[in-house]
Amino acid sequence: MTDPKNLPGKPELVSAPEVLQQIIDQDQGEYKYSVEDFFRTPEQTAFSISPDGLHLAFFSPYKRRKNIFIREISSGETMRITEETERDIGGFFWANSKRILYVKDDGGDENFRLYGINHDGSEHQDLTPYQDVTVQLIDDLEDDEDEVIIGMNKDNPELFDPYRLNVHSGELTQLAKNNPAAPVTHWMTDHDGRLRIAMRTEGGTNTVVMYRDQEEDDFRDVITTDFTEEINPVFFDFETPHVVYALSNLDRDKKVLIRFDMHTGKETGDVIFERNDVDLSGVSYSRKRKVLAAASFVTDRIHRHFFDQHLANIYDYLKKQLPGKEIALTSVDLDEENYILRTYSDRSLGTYYHFKVTGQALTKITDISPWIDEDDMRPMEAVSYTSRDGLTIHGYLTLPDSNTDGPYPIIVNPHGGPWVRDTWGYNPEVQLLASRGYGVFQMNYRGSTGYGKDFWRSSFKQWGRKMQDDITDGVHWLINEKIADPKRVAIYGGSYGGYATLAGVTFTPDLYCCAIDYVGVSNLFTFMTTIPPYWKPLLDMMYAMVGNPELDEEEMRAASPIFHVDKIKTPLLVIQGANDPRVNIDEADQIVEQLRNKGVNVPYMVKYDEGHGFRNEENRFEVYRVILGFLARYLNN
Repeated sequence: MTDPKNLPGKPELVSAPEVLQQIIDQDQGEYKYSVEDFFRTPEQTAFSISPDGLHLAFFSPYKRRKNIFIREISSGETMRITEETERDIGGFFWANSKRILYVKDDGGDENFRLYGINHDGSEHQDLTPYQDVTVQLIDDLEDDEDEVIIGMNKDNPELFDPYRLNVHSGELTQLAKNNPAAPVTHWMTDHDGRLRIAMRTEGGTNTVVMYRDQEEDDFRDVITTDFTEEINPVFFDFETPHVVYALSNLDRDKKVLIRFDMHTGKETGDVIFERNDVDLSGVSYSRKRKVLAAASFVTDRIHRHFFDQHLANIYDYLKKQLPGKEIALTSVDLDEENYILRTYSDRSLGTYYHFKVTGQALTKITDISPWIDEDDMRPMEAVSYTSRDGLTIHGYLTLPDSNTDGPYPIIVNPHGGPWVRDTWGYNPEVQLLASRGYGVFQMNYRGSTGYGKDFWRSSFKQWGRKMQDDITDGVHWLINEKIADPKRVAIYGGSYGGYATLAGVTFTPDLYCCAIDYVGVSNLFTFMTTIPPYWKPLLDMMYAMVGNPELDEEEMRAASPIFHVDKIKTPLLVIQGANDPRVNIDEADQIVEQLRNKGVNVPYMVKYDEGHGFRNEENRFEVYRVILGFLARYLNN
């Protein structure tokens, strides 16, 4: 047994198993679907086709952990090639048609190592055998059978240096040396796998795009912008080697698609595609045919604009064959002849298919969660409301069984990040809560990405202030619309959503009947001092967005729930992964200890084999049983 003295945080604060079991026992209802139905690991998922189009790799559980299996397409013969039993494999990709690379961390610490293994299970190797180091993929070098380009922070925990890695031997060749005085935060290759673009931070809050014509050249500065003014190169032009396609909000509010000349440091030609309501979120191209293919953007759900008629024809055909389904092409072979696609909706994880372009042959591979009938699930509806200062806030509302009338008990569920956004689609957490009779409200409060530069900037230094007001205003909108029962509104969130939960019960103590903080920040000062080391080059940007502990001390203290625990009277459940590198366990320990010192009984759940969110299947089952029991105690009255 592990010595409690060696465990992270303060183990003496953690609630005893019998206390958590008493909470679980509060949920006594009879339901068609169990927690396990929503959160069990799928039998087959994450399919990827080999570059030669002959094999499929996919995740399947082995001893409750996601492991890699290989299937020969022609025969259907399947075998498992890994045997991880402590933790799920984090992700994988084909390095070539024979070899797969995958990443795995230790207990949620996010220090990901890269491993290699052949598709027959041979030559299994730890390719980055370094302690307390994490690896990033820069380029999988699709046309190179032997190498990939990765970034690692093994020489300096704050900086990632780029390396060519031999996928068979593990031999490393360093391509550039990062500079602590001007840290590079992003490296980019051209179509031939040559490292030719780097983006560094300067003066704390400026971004400098650097470029070189050849790998043997020195990088030179092309353009310097404030970090909120973005020029994000996506891929190189196929004909003009010093021009890139890029997503940019330079001199505009929304991100648009442009061509950018690295020699002149200016846009070339007209804007290729733009939306006036949202940012563009992605761009794709055909590597084989060397053409720009499509741009994507998210309004109520994801949409695509096609530049390539060949790809548009593929989507048109698939939509006719799979009516009413959202379609995502997830993998393709080198010849762009064989695609793997996945369907999904707001009520189903969907199905994987193999599509062969020649002959338009569409073959079903597997349903992801066949034990759930999508007709039993609840639709996720796009909604919007107006904040007190006039901003339009978009979000999603999932209501319970349509046979019941409102107002409903509602779970307010602010997303993490905070600089990401909620999107439309199947969410097992949302569907679990809806199956128990609760409505779920997800809002893209100010600062959520995708809505333009001004909307993002409006969140700066607004933790606990206008960002929280947006959430509060959404609750009042639900109440005024007779959707929410004002006496049965709970708030639950993870990461920044956990902070918003604590801020909600601190600054609006009468609004919520109960609250659940999952890996959330309680103290903005300690949060800033415990971030992962590789976030340090971005610390000045964090200061600009959240607050500077020296210059904004009063405001940060006012926004930190830990300094206002006397205001908290809402029943609170706290959940934490002990190895969390983003939100240190001290954030949870602080709020639990302070409240208990004031005589408030706060149930506290900690898992010592987890990090920023629970990944192991048995832990997922337990945490959602505790969440349901806690909600039943306060919402089922």
